[in-house]
Amino acid sequence: MIDFLLRELWCPELGFLRYALAVGIFAAPAVGIVGTMVVTRRISGLAGASAHAALGGIGLALYLQRVMLWSFFTPTVGAVIGATAAALAVGIISMNGREREDTVIGVVWALGMAVGLLFLDRTPGYVDWQGYLFGNILLLSKEELCLTVGLDLLLLIPLLLFYHPLLAVSFDGTFAELRRVPVRAVLLILLALTALTIVLLMKVVGIILVIALLTLPAATAGCFTRHLWSTMALASLLSFVFVSAGLLGSYCYRLPSGPAIVVLAGIVYLAALLRRRFRRRS
Repeated sequence: MIDFLLRELWCPELGFLRYALAVGIFAAPAVGIVGTMVVTRRISGLAGASAHAALGGIGLALYLQRVMLWSFFTPTVGAVIGATAAALAVGIISMNGREREDTVIGVVWALGMAVGLLFLDRTPGYVDWQGYLFGNILLLSKEELCLTVGLDLLLLIPLLLFYHPLLAVSFDGTFAELRRVPVRAVLLILLALTALTIVLLMKVVGIILVIALLTLPAATAGCFTRHLWSTMALASLLSFVFVSAGLLGSYCYRLPSGPAIVVLAGIVYLAALLRRRFRRRS
C-alpha cells in the first residue's frame, strides 16, 4: 500500500483517483459533523428522500444542458437544487401539515427518482445514469474538486455559526423550544446542510449508497465516544479512512468504488457493535 501511494498514485494516468481522494479529504469534516446530527436526530429516512430527489435535479440539468443548451445548469447544480428542495419540502410539510412524515418521505423519495429517470430517458445522447446511482470516480475532475471545496465551506460556516442551536435541536427539540431556540428554523438549516452533504458524496458512492456513507461513520464513532464533539471528530476521521481505503482497494482489486467503500464502512460498524456488546457482557 505504501509503495502504491508513493509510486503509482502520482502517475499522470491516475488523476481521477487523486481527485477522488481529495474529495474524500474535503468531504470528511462535513460528513462527520452532519452525519452525527442526522444519526442523533434520527432523520436518516428524510436524508434518503433528499438523496433520491437529487436524481430529479440531475435529470433536469442534463436535459436542459443538451436540449436547451443551458451549459451553466450542470448536474451538480441540479443535484443541489433537487436535494435541498426535497429536504425543505419534507420538513415544512411535516411541521405545518397534517400528513405523516413517513408518508411524505415516501412520496418525495419515489417522485424524485421517477422524475429524474423520465428526464434521463428523454435526454439525447449517452447518459451514464449508473454512475449517478452507484458512484463513479471517473466522473470526478478538477472542476468537481473545486466545487466540492466550495460546498464544503458553505457547509462548515453555518455549522460553526449555529453549532449550539443545532446541538440543542438534535438532542431535544422540546427543551430547545422552551429555551427560546427557533427550532423550526434551525431544523430547516440542518435539513439544507444534510442535502448539501449528500451532494458532496454522490460522485463517490452514488445516490443509492450515499445514506450509508453519511450514517455509518457517525454510528461507528458513537460506539467509542460519549460526547457529541468527539463523535463528530471521530466520524470525520472514519469517513476519510473509509473513502480512502475503499477507493484504493477498489482500484487495486478492480471493484466498483461505491460498494467497496460502503462494505468497508459496514464491516467496521458491525465490528464496533460486537466489541461494545462483548464489553457490556464482561
